[in-house]
Amino acid sequence: MYINKKANNITQNLLMLLFLFVSFKGLSQHEKDTSKLMNVRYGNKGIELQTRDNKFLFQLQSRLQFRFSTPYDTDPLTYDDYSQDAKTTFKINRARLKIGGHAFEPWLKYYWEYELSQSNLLDFRIMIEKWDWLSFKVGQWKTEFTRERFISSGEQQMVERSLINRPFTVDRELGAEVYGHLKGNGIADFNYWFAALTGTGRGSTSNDDNHLMYFGRAQWNFLGRFLDFEGCDLEFHEKPTPIIAFSAITNRSPYTRFSQAGGGSLDGFEDGLPGQYRVNQWNLETAFMYRGFSWQSEWHTKEIIDKYNNDYMTVMKGYYIQAGYFFHNVFKWWPEHLEMAARHATYRPDYSIRENRQAESTLAFNWFFKGHKNKLTSEVSYFSFQDKTLPLEQGWRFRIQWDISL
Repeated sequence: MYINKKANNITQNLLMLLFLFVSFKGLSQHEKDTSKLMNVRYGNKGIELQTRDNKFLFQLQSRLQFRFSTPYDTDPLTYDDYSQDAKTTFKINRARLKIGGHAFEPWLKYYWEYELSQSNLLDFRIMIEKWDWLSFKVGQWKTEFTRERFISSGEQQMVERSLINRPFTVDRELGAEVYGHLKGNGIADFNYWFAALTGTGRGSTSNDDNHLMYFGRAQWNFLGRFLDFEGCDLEFHEKPTPIIAFSAITNRSPYTRFSQAGGGSLDGFEDGLPGQYRVNQWNLETAFMYRGFSWQSEWHTKEIIDKYNNDYMTVMKGYYIQAGYFFHNVFKWWPEHLEMAARHATYRPDYSIRENRQAESTLAFNWFFKGHKNKLTSEVSYFSFQDKTLPLEQGWRFRIQWDISL
């Protein structure tokens, strides 16, 4: 509650500051001409105020996401979800306010993001990025554990992330991180991230015990070209750009999952006590873009060890593969701004029970009016739920979404 109130005050102050900047520019000629001091423009990150000496940059952007779904919106999680009553929905799925830039020096950067529809302060961080090979970050942000989760919800290839996002994401955490890009020649090109985090989820200002969450990611850009965290090859990479990454996390807390709401519990696990669950997880990831074609995949393993129940361990596994292509590059009759993409994901909530399995297959189409800043996405998904004690359940879902940044 304190964080939300504070975020509201910050929002009001920053909007007032923006108003004063714009108003000040319109003063009479007897007043100081601010055009000699700063530039005001609309750029890739919204309204931008930048001083002439580039010591200060202020960027303000909002994003809205409208979604229609039937017969339900969220992924089915349990056997009973497949027999639920149809709930066709139209909603504002996300409404974001983003503020970023730099202060005093171009390498001293800041960013924060607020979810207006749920009154959640999502991101707030300060970055020191003076050197490519060594940078620092402190605050709250989405960890770089998985490509799928770290890619902004406004730059995804599908309407939403895959079936395995819920059990394996680490989401937003408070902490400090060191990261960088080691630009070697040819295959000697790497990115790295290492962080110590509170490990109790978004919005948590304290830990439940003296155990922190530790995170690491190593990414090999083996053709010497870095691939940004973004869905779809809108840049039309003229050269093949692949990456392979491995990431791992260890944490001890009351939680077995994380989301935008903070720490929570997976199905089959009770709300934990302080330090009850030791969670170890790792992810092998690939991604590739070339001339309108994009590919990404993740293979996850997660161990949940109940320290209050004789160290009983549950092992979970899951993966997804995803690809998209602008077929205009092959068929001239195909619309230039239309992309087709497909994804398949599988999740095993207890790897010791081979008959327990959940799967998702999705086909999507993106129409880009103005890149990811203004796009329309439609998708159809097929789900299946297998349990050794229950009959096989299957179901379909259709969603269409308009995402626009202003």
